[in-house]
Amino acid sequence: MKEIYQKGLVQKSISGEYGVIYKDDIYVCKPRGVFRHNESNVKVGDYVDFDPSTNIITKVYPRKNDLIRPVMANIDKAFLVISIKEPDLNLNLLDKMISILEYNNIEIIIIFTKNDLLTTEEQIEFNKVKCYYESIGYQIFVSSKESFDEGILEQLKSSICVLTGQSGVGKSTLLNNMDKALNLKTNAISKALGRGKHTTRHIELFPVGGGYLADSPGFGNVSFDEMDELTFSQTFVEFFKESSNCKYNHCTHINEPKCCIKEKVLNGEILKSRYDNYLLFMNEIKEAKKRKY
Repeated sequence: MKEIYQKGLVQKSISGEYGVIYKDDIYVCKPRGVFRHNESNVKVGDYVDFDPSTNIITKVYPRKNDLIRPVMANIDKAFLVISIKEPDLNLNLLDKMISILEYNNIEIIIIFTKNDLLTTEEQIEFNKVKCYYESIGYQIFVSSKESFDEGILEQLKSSICVLTGQSGVGKSTLLNNMDKALNLKTNAISKALGRGKHTTRHIELFPVGGGYLADSPGFGNVSFDEMDELTFSQTFVEFFKESSNCKYNHCTHINEPKCCIKEKVLNGEILKSRYDNYLLFMNEIKEAKKRKY
């Protein structure tokens, strides 16, 4: 009798078992033994073939991206949640996460929260930052307890998305604004992804807004170990775009003369904090390389 396989989406992974979405049902599956002995471990976000009669995963389809932290694959978009106040706006963390997401070819949507806590002067300064990141191509939403932009939900349609950002930035409020039914699930997610020494962690995709959304703090802990200096420099999109105007090919925008990027920083065309963070991250990559060799 011919085996019949179905193609599904891995929705969650717990203790070696995988929830696979097929049509409107979730099948609890295990991978065929071969997956346990090679690098093709099944991940949340994978598209897989499985046998619905045995609930055995038989094939993992090629991935568009493949992350170690968080353990996910095929992410289309990342909602990068950053508070403007309480905690204060952390542009170092923002730029780090943008760089890592760019490296993994994941579309970035920045959501700034707690806009309602700003004074008039602080609002003026924040608008300068917001306008800059918009000018280099990132879609930005501003959210607060009292205000939620429905355009955020439009971004979820037909996409596998991840919501990430440090604790205390208003992710729970944002999740509940996206879908009120996520209230209890948010609590469950928080417990599952806690940082206690013996806490069980797992990633799970929830159906929201016509797509799927996972909550994960993982990107904030990722280092630049996988990147060399040149690859890293290309993750700062406005630097890469203008680098052809530098005097030297493969300019790293640090010590080279007649560097277009350094000139634009001095002229105020590139945000100084952005360049300062670039230098810090570049140094981090160099130090990591020294330790490796």
